[in-house]
Amino acid sequence: MTEQSEPIAADPRLDGRAVRRIVYDAGTIAARVQELGADITAAYPDGELLVLGLLKGSFIFLSDLVRHIARPLQVDFLVASSYGDAMESSGVVRLLYDPETELAGKHILLVEDIVDSGRTLNRLIDLLGDRKPRSLDICALLHKHIATELHHPTRFIGFDAPHEFLVGYGLDHAENFRHLPYVASLQ
Repeated sequence: MTEQSEPIAADPRLDGRAVRRIVYDAGTIAARVQELGADITAAYPDGELLVLGLLKGSFIFLSDLVRHIARPLQVDFLVASSYGDAMESSGVVRLLYDPETELAGKHILLVEDIVDSGRTLNRLIDLLGDRKPRSLDICALLHKHIATELHHPTRFIGFDAPHEFLVGYGLDHAENFRHLPYVASLQ
């Protein structure tokens, strides 16, 4: 974990909004994403691989990740909502976009920005499992390890996340902060 010594309020991308600290800097994230890509490449030596991103939070992580997976693959997306403008999951998962790609017989790698309560992932794993994939695994950039309700283990984890509200590198609060090249703790 990289601590920031200078105030990050000076970052012009924050537009005066304050974050507590940088939890993972851009270089640390890039190195870990490259390692995850190698791990995923080794884990799927054959068969069709579909990397399925959970939008909107995973889009930056997914785009970097797939460039480090050294094998043929397809990419599609799901859109689910459980936060709205809140800083805690509502527990109600709404599917806003369902992938059109055929899932049967493929290795499905569901890419998530952060594993928090596990409610959204449980709903998605049930939905995707009904479509008879060859395998179904989760890859998360961040994992808080508080998902007592998560019924499916997260196979690939970028970082253990502190129990703080995190933004940046795709993670948002009310659609803000996604563009930050680092992961920061929101005040």
